[in-house]
Amino acid sequence: MPPKRTDTIAEKISLLEKAYKNDRQDLAMSLAASLKETLTFEEQSKRSSQLPVHAAVDEISSVKDLPGEWKDWAKGWSYYHSLTLFETVGAKREQEPVHLRVTIAAEQMNNPWREIRVARVNKGLEEIPSQVLDHVRNEQEHYVELAFLADVEMHDSSSYLVFYGNPNAELPSYVTDLEVSGEGYGLEIENKYFKARLSEQMGQLERMTYKREHGLELYAGGKGHGEPPTIDWANDYVDEGHFQKIRMRNWAECPNWTVNRGPVCVQVRRWGFPHGPVHPLFTPSRIHMDQTYTFYANLPHFFKEGEMEAVKDVSISAMRDDEWVFSGYSFDEVLWIDRAGIVHEGKVPKDQTKDLWGVGFYNHDSRDALVALWLEHDAKGFPEIQHGGTPNLHYHGHGQIWARYPANKADLKAGTVFHQRNAYLATDYPAEGGRNKVAQLRHQLVNPLEVRSEDIPVGKKTKPAGSLARSGETQEAGVVKAAVWKALGEVRDNQLYKLKSSIVELGYVYDVRVEDGVAYVLVTMPHRGRPVYEFLVTQGGGRVEEGIQEQVQKVKGIRSVVVDFTWEPGWDVNRVSVKGRQELGI
Repeated sequence: MPPKRTDTIAEKISLLEKAYKNDRQDLAMSLAASLKETLTFEEQSKRSSQLPVHAAVDEISSVKDLPGEWKDWAKGWSYYHSLTLFETVGAKREQEPVHLRVTIAAEQMNNPWREIRVARVNKGLEEIPSQVLDHVRNEQEHYVELAFLADVEMHDSSSYLVFYGNPNAELPSYVTDLEVSGEGYGLEIENKYFKARLSEQMGQLERMTYKREHGLELYAGGKGHGEPPTIDWANDYVDEGHFQKIRMRNWAECPNWTVNRGPVCVQVRRWGFPHGPVHPLFTPSRIHMDQTYTFYANLPHFFKEGEMEAVKDVSISAMRDDEWVFSGYSFDEVLWIDRAGIVHEGKVPKDQTKDLWGVGFYNHDSRDALVALWLEHDAKGFPEIQHGGTPNLHYHGHGQIWARYPANKADLKAGTVFHQRNAYLATDYPAEGGRNKVAQLRHQLVNPLEVRSEDIPVGKKTKPAGSLARSGETQEAGVVKAAVWKALGEVRDNQLYKLKSSIVELGYVYDVRVEDGVAYVLVTMPHRGRPVYEFLVTQGGGRVEEGIQEQVQKVKGIRSVVVDFTWEPGWDVNRVSVKGRQELGI
């Protein structure tokens, strides 16, 4: 029986309880941290997407069976999935985000970040930017969540091919208008419509600058309530007896977070229990909060999706799940959306204040606007959810505000979940057609494109231009590249003393490119406690140990080697090969 390398959740909880009973607070804190680390590993290996599988492992097609010109265009790739997007509600879709989940047999692909390509069938084949959002694997299959922006005419369809299975593929470098700077969750995200800045402290949306002629900047000034001011103030609740407000914005740093940065979108997810004003004097673990921002290339709107979940019976005085505050008086008009999706301008009638499905502000002269489109707002276990949030142009000490309270003075049962999905439109609001523009966007977003796994339409098999492969991704160029990968397969992490798997099998090598005799190798390390990769060397065995550069330098045709290092995206267990998993015993 192989030796045990780690401890289970149950074992650590038992040790934690024992340490606490023995008044060993220091040991209990260490065990709590170790417990979180084990949970992180289990989340990596067991997480599952909420998306259905759009193309399954048994629905693959072979590139060699494509029409002649298409087969030549996709040379180097072995397999593809065929998908068709249907527009069913009479709204032309331009650059609409599409999120797909596909399954791929383990032996048909090594690395989805390098190998997956998406092509639109449109008078031939045209590659479009795509992005891997998530990847989970086992010994049999890869589960890949993928995003791209699609174009479909109203009441029409458009076909897309998802290619994979090319060991010579390199990390694609797509050029879009999406630019991201910063580290962690404290990012600055920019496209052609706006620049958004997230707080370095807690990741909340802090400021937005429009790219229109006036360069409007939305911000919240003043003292706030002790935390740095942000324009997005949700989520929070007031506890029983109206004693204190407990909010995500009080975090000194995000307790849990993930970031996915790419050419199609940037996703920033943060989750945990909110903090009160005298944290950690009171640390109630009662309402768990989970929130994700998603910003896309080429779009004037972005998304926020999240949940507030009661993990035990809890009484609240109030709760807010969408609140925005703007200092100054950039806007002077109000708009709102009713349940039917109709956009209205002016004051919200009293009989509508509890059933709003969008709110916003605009400026009568500049036509700058920010509009919240509330796409989904529901609660499990709480039928009395409220859809209020009347916008106010004159909030004392600031300027404009809206605040949505889904529940007030309520007793929530354990398992109650408040869910929301919102889009925020940051663009112009034309005097003529502004209401229709907003209503049409909301109509599209609540009726996304329908995705089906279907064969390629025969009538669209026309000759494509160029080729899918870059210069280093062809089979011809793969001779030298294969030798480089083989050389890297001799390099080990010698801190794993008896492991035979190389840094390739362990997933430390993200990419290999060969250009004019120069090999570019992109590597990472498993965690930030080991930021130095230079010690990775071949095993001794009576010979001189050699590192990455020395080992690759020996390959015929390679005259120099450049090794780059990255923490983005972070390494996780899904990058480990089947061989590596077997040796590691996972």
